[in-house]
Amino acid sequence: MSATETALQTAAQRTEFGVQETRMAGVDTAGTALAAQARAMVESRYVMAMRKPRNWDEVRQKLLEECRRPSFAHNKSALYHKPIGDGVEGLGIRFAEVALRCMTNVLVETSMIYEDETKEVHRVSVTDLESNDTHYQDIPVRKTVERSKPDSDGGYISVRMNNRGRAVYTVPANDDDLLNKRAALISKALRMQALRIIPGDLQDEAEAIIRQVRLDQAAQDPNAERKRIADAFASVGVRVKDLEDYLGHGLDQFTPAELTMLRGLYGALKDGEATWKSVMENKVAQDAAGEKEESRPQPTKAKGSAVEKVREEAEQQRVADTKRTDPGAMVDAQDIVDAAAPPPGPTQQPIRPAPPKTRQRFEME
Repeated sequence: MSATETALQTAAQRTEFGVQETRMAGVDTAGTALAAQARAMVESRYVMAMRKPRNWDEVRQKLLEECRRPSFAHNKSALYHKPIGDGVEGLGIRFAEVALRCMTNVLVETSMIYEDETKEVHRVSVTDLESNDTHYQDIPVRKTVERSKPDSDGGYISVRMNNRGRAVYTVPANDDDLLNKRAALISKALRMQALRIIPGDLQDEAEAIIRQVRLDQAAQDPNAERKRIADAFASVGVRVKDLEDYLGHGLDQFTPAELTMLRGLYGALKDGEATWKSVMENKVAQDAAGEKEESRPQPTKAKGSAVEKVREEAEQQRVADTKRTDPGAMVDAQDIVDAAAPPPGPTQQPIRPAPPKTRQRFEME
């Protein structure tokens, strides 16, 4: 046996995480080298997480400091407003990214696990390296987009009619369209998985601070904020008349709370969370539900005399039941009336018949 063969069969030892591994050293192929590299990267992350654990008080301080910055609080993706029911608001992808950076020791991975001619499937995972807690989601990305007209060669995959009676064509997506679509879907999945490992109390505090910053900015200069909101909605195809129809009054009558709500709604439109069509449809549904609730007849309340009458009849029935079960327990009916009557005035003396007559009248009844 040559010296080279002997060297290849030499045993190698490797100690890591308190475990000793012994294997025969040999010529590593490209696949083995890549696997060893990936394994070393994962192990190094966990080692650093154990050596430098996070301080939750420091994490809270850094995160809330970021939320107090006006430029961050006014970001459309920091807090969104979706037109579902009375409105659903939540923290967006920008907050999730900042929170993960402040937390440290968090691993975010995105990988393609399937692809064919019509779609891609990407896996988005978020791992807390300190608690070894992993959350992931597989998201399909179809390689198509909708357009108002077919491709330049007249081809399309399918066609449908929108609510305005116009044709909407489904055509193959080009590289730019697919890149934007993929990035938007991955960002949504990342936000959902990141919020699962961010403590809920930190999310509540951050959301309250962002709302307060937006309200303060709108209250300080409502005219400038109104112009910025109008320009922002114009960039997504929503005109001033559409905003006035949505709110039911003119732009000059906006309140700071409405301006804050519109900023969150703009974030949902910009990120593809909603469309203006869905916004108006939800408003119509909510207005119809409110009118139906107002037209519903309200139950009439019983008058005071009727309530007292019911109480008196119930008390008399109780006394009668007591007398039948225990004839020796004689109850004076006038005592019941005196207890329900208001107290006499300073000069008024209660007039009460003699007990024998009252008891006799009660027994006759």
